[in-house]
Amino acid sequence: MREAMRRLAAAKWKGLFAALFFGGMAAVGHEPFGLYTVSIVAFALGLGLVLDAPSWKRAGVLGWMVGTGFFAVQWSWLVNPFLVDIKAHGWMAPFAVILLAGGMALYWGAASALAALVRPALRWVALPIALGLAEYVRAWAFTGFSWGGPGLIWIDTPVAQIAAWIGAYGLGWVTLFFAALIYVAIYSRWLRVGVVAAGVALAGFGFLADQRPLPPTTENVLRLVQPNAAQHLKWEPDWVMTFFERATALSSAPAEGREPDLVVWPETSIPALQGQAPLLEERAFRSAAPAPLVAGIQRREGSTYRNSIVYYDAPGEPAWIYDKHHLVPFGEFVPFGNQLAKVGIRGLAQQAGYGFEEGDGPVIHQLPGTLGKALPLICYEAIFPRDIRGAKGRADMILQLTNDAWFGTFSGPQQHLVHARFRAIEFGLPLARAANTGISAMIDAKGNVTAALPLNEAGFLDAALPAPLPPTVYAQIGDLPFIVALSALFAGLLAFARRKSVDPVAAPL
Repeated sequence: MREAMRRLAAAKWKGLFAALFFGGMAAVGHEPFGLYTVSIVAFALGLGLVLDAPSWKRAGVLGWMVGTGFFAVQWSWLVNPFLVDIKAHGWMAPFAVILLAGGMALYWGAASALAALVRPALRWVALPIALGLAEYVRAWAFTGFSWGGPGLIWIDTPVAQIAAWIGAYGLGWVTLFFAALIYVAIYSRWLRVGVVAAGVALAGFGFLADQRPLPPTTENVLRLVQPNAAQHLKWEPDWVMTFFERATALSSAPAEGREPDLVVWPETSIPALQGQAPLLEERAFRSAAPAPLVAGIQRREGSTYRNSIVYYDAPGEPAWIYDKHHLVPFGEFVPFGNQLAKVGIRGLAQQAGYGFEEGDGPVIHQLPGTLGKALPLICYEAIFPRDIRGAKGRADMILQLTNDAWFGTFSGPQQHLVHARFRAIEFGLPLARAANTGISAMIDAKGNVTAALPLNEAGFLDAALPAPLPPTVYAQIGDLPFIVALSALFAGLLAFARRKSVDPVAAPL
């Protein structure tokens, strides 16, 4: 098999298609499939091709193809936002998945090429380290796009709980290391023992992490409102008030148990700029009363527009406002937008010119009574752990308001929910999620969904608010120590390779 893999890695086109295929199969560990065992095997074979590449250049190309397949299958939902308004944005749809997947995979290609400079006997250690570091870069560079990643395949297993110590990025590195170990163990008897030991350790640590007892659920009840406003109709004049009336009716519906302590509407659910339709805002508040209301709205400040969350505990001006600070490139803003707008290139959700203006950053806000403090997030801010760590202090809960109607129904909303669940695990905080078309959910501090509304159904969810856990290790130290450790280890491997260079084809593992 080893010789067959080497020949495949060296074969000009067959090797590329094999790498693309293995990368694509690795993505089926993500929702909606959840086949993490298939993902591990596919990663092992994809990394094996990179490890058996005849040169560092070939390793870089193969790594790029593995990444392209992985991201393209995982992000297939990305065509949906461009199909909402086909006349304006439909032409972009063919490029959305291909260009973004191929662009993000460049990080994997560069990492694979660098890892190929390490001695062959240690290359299987260097490759997952380099790819793990590449994932950190992907999450930060050019505002970052950390959607997905190898570690998220474990969400419905105890292994996911390890993220409370090392985060989802660290868990991604562990996943790739385990996959690389599986591949090299095929050719090394002593490494087969290592595979067994690593598998036992992974399962064991996950099991122990999963034993953390959850504190009793609080007595507070949140009502999560899901008006189910289809994106292609959401801003149509004939439908705007229909969806608004639906939201107010759901807010004022009788409770089956305890009356809600807080009502939460999803992103941009009040269909007017804040302050420009006060009667609408008052109706929204009164539909939730006597409970206060948290709702998504857009607002204008001078010549700029903002995607915001407002909190009303009385009629009139909101008690506090949160402005989204981590905006979606080419969604909520376009670089050089004023110029590009002249040739018809606009962000999918932008108001005018270069689009929305970013807020000041993550801010914790006070809620009434025993609800404590909440960290509000809008839409894809929940895929970035740093947007939670960046807040001063510690919240008692995370509030995510989102409009996943942009993402279609096949995989986007399900994957977005997985990200929210990982943020709960990483920080030991409950997360309440109100989504326009779903999936609205209450998530406990270990990432378990305690209650949910399905996709594309209008309704409300009265859910008890879980209690937070003590601050996790990851919440206290973040990613930096892990990045430093991996960087130092990789630098050491490269230095060792420079001292003693060997033939990458002839050398044994």
